[in-house]
Amino acid sequence: MQITFLGTSSGVPTRARNVSSVALRLPQRAELWLFDCGEGTQHQLLRSELRISQLSRIFITHMHGDHIFGLMGLLASCGLAGNVEKIDIYGPPGLNEYIQSALRYSHTHFSYPVKVHAVRPGVVYEDDEFTVTCGALHHRITAFGYRVAEKDRAGRFDIEKAKELQIPPGRIYGQLKRGETVTLTDGRVIDGKELCGPTEIGRKIAYCTDTVFCEGAVELAQDADVLIHEATFAHQDADMAFQRLHSTSTMAAQTALAAQAHRLIMTHFSPRYAPGNSIELKDLLQEARAIFPNTNMAHDFMVYDVPRRREADE
Repeated sequence: MQITFLGTSSGVPTRARNVSSVALRLPQRAELWLFDCGEGTQHQLLRSELRISQLSRIFITHMHGDHIFGLMGLLASCGLAGNVEKIDIYGPPGLNEYIQSALRYSHTHFSYPVKVHAVRPGVVYEDDEFTVTCGALHHRITAFGYRVAEKDRAGRFDIEKAKELQIPPGRIYGQLKRGETVTLTDGRVIDGKELCGPTEIGRKIAYCTDTVFCEGAVELAQDADVLIHEATFAHQDADMAFQRLHSTSTMAAQTALAAQAHRLIMTHFSPRYAPGNSIELKDLLQEARAIFPNTNMAHDFMVYDVPRRREADE
């Protein structure tokens, strides 16, 4: 699982930062999932190492323009040159109406299947490898955060040990790899767990923006390997954050701490903290690290590989 930040500014783009979008690459299945799609996201994708042809799912947090204005352009381009097979889009009520209106007035037609799913708190997608849930955040309009949880996998199968035990290859190996107990034709009972290394704990990513500090974000981020959380304002601008229902750097850190997350990556920064101003982004990073030391500050095109945790590490 590899995270690429395509836009890390709030509200409006700057010379160095585009508006909100985060890509999650799943190399084991050659898929790309996108979280939010602010204006210019398709240009950011073209400037990255990501392949638009692998885009399969888009998760939208809320209907503010800096999170959706790039959606129609990206979808139209995928049909013209992206070679995508199909795209499932998840988001709040009103998202499908927005897309249908844009299609109607721009006379655009998708050459591939697009399905829009109106989400509500709970599981919004699940397959053999992943579960995606969403939860309500606290913003000026309906907003959701998302949690991607990779399912645990049995540890690496020791094929050499299996050969030493004279276990015949074939279907039995598959059962043992899954940690099952198998009775052989000679009567021996083999516990697959004894032939497998430590369980590979599924990785967990939480994406929470836009929101003021809320229990919904803490719940989504529980034990997350990575919490991606907005930090629009510095701590001294907390009054403004409460008025606009956005988070400060310290709120993001408090969310990570309360959730016992393993790493916090802050994003969605106000342009007011540009270099040379009385408060700069480096100050927001110091504020967050004073509460939650394992904090990073995202920048456009930053790539983060989510490490695995083994059962022994728990």
